[in-house]
Amino acid sequence: MARRANGEGSIFKRKDGTWSAELSYRDNHGTLKRRTVYGKTQAEVRAKFRDARERIESGAPIKDASMTVAAWLEDWITKSLAASDRKQATKDLYATLARTHLVPTIGTIALGRLRPSDVEALVVTKRGAGLSGSTIRTIYTVLRSALEIAARDGLLRSNPAAAVKRPSVERKDAPHLTAEQAQALLEAIRGDRLETLFRLMLATGLRRGEALALHWSDIHLDAGLLRVRWTLSRTSQGLRLDEPKTDKSRRTVPLPRSAIETLRAHRTRQLEEQRMTAGAWQEHGLVFTTEIGTPLEPRNVLRRFEVLAERAGLRGVTLHTLRHSAASFLLAAGTHTKVVQEHLGHSSYAITADIYSHVGPAQQREAADRLDQALRW
Repeated sequence: MARRANGEGSIFKRKDGTWSAELSYRDNHGTLKRRTVYGKTQAEVRAKFRDARERIESGAPIKDASMTVAAWLEDWITKSLAASDRKQATKDLYATLARTHLVPTIGTIALGRLRPSDVEALVVTKRGAGLSGSTIRTIYTVLRSALEIAARDGLLRSNPAAAVKRPSVERKDAPHLTAEQAQALLEAIRGDRLETLFRLMLATGLRRGEALALHWSDIHLDAGLLRVRWTLSRTSQGLRLDEPKTDKSRRTVPLPRSAIETLRAHRTRQLEEQRMTAGAWQEHGLVFTTEIGTPLEPRNVLRRFEVLAERAGLRGVTLHTLRHSAASFLLAAGTHTKVVQEHLGHSSYAITADIYSHVGPAQQREAADRLDQALRW
């Protein structure tokens, strides 16, 4: 029997030449437990023994779970993720990313054997596959969230993903329309049933879900204002109206005069549509609806917009381009970035300033020109 150091149990050399040590402890219920650790050398056993003792003293599990990462992810999806207060659309996204990107790559690794280097290798693999920086960051977020619950439940001593730096996202100028392109788009959507929707998004910078969730009770045409209180999205449970994700997203947006006139005309047409389909009309109080008053399917709206954008000669343009364009026009007109932040519902000034930094040089040039005009040099 080897001599033991302070805080260690007895370390024995076995008949086959290996070493072992027995550890006694009480679990969270006060039950006496024993665990034996083994190693090829006395030093290896001593290290394992100390690790086990540290785990007990810190409240961590004495041994990491042997289940696979894939098995844990499925358990996390059906329990902790489902029970979280995240929006249903976010739950659906996280579940899809876990099953599509995490299970096929690191799913076979035992949960207790997952290391920070495995997480880093995952990031490298996804970059090599050509995924965008934002997608890779979200995949990392999903993994870290799932492993955090595993550590909380005592299946892991610590979260290996927490030791890995969050993947960076390369900043790119927000794609936006020039004034000439915006004019071409306005001509292309003229007369379309969704014309008012697209015009309003370009005029206000509303997100797609925010625009589709607008109720007439949210719009005050005489005051020229609209309130953003809801967002509409397609989830695994169908179309859902949810509150915006952040407090900043709940906001009041001023309406340009042209948008007010467009909405008045739209309201008149909708009332006529309602009268013509009185027997089938389903009243939801929504500003933008199908021919029978039901909410519009977000994917169908996007498809229709892409067709109209192609008609205008614009490729690679999405509904979110309208939001970026609205912000760019406001900034180019001299609107303060703080005002644009509140207009768009960004959670911070820094986000707005970073996304629309491309507008800065033009504003600086205009400022320099105004200074040149203001003084006699």
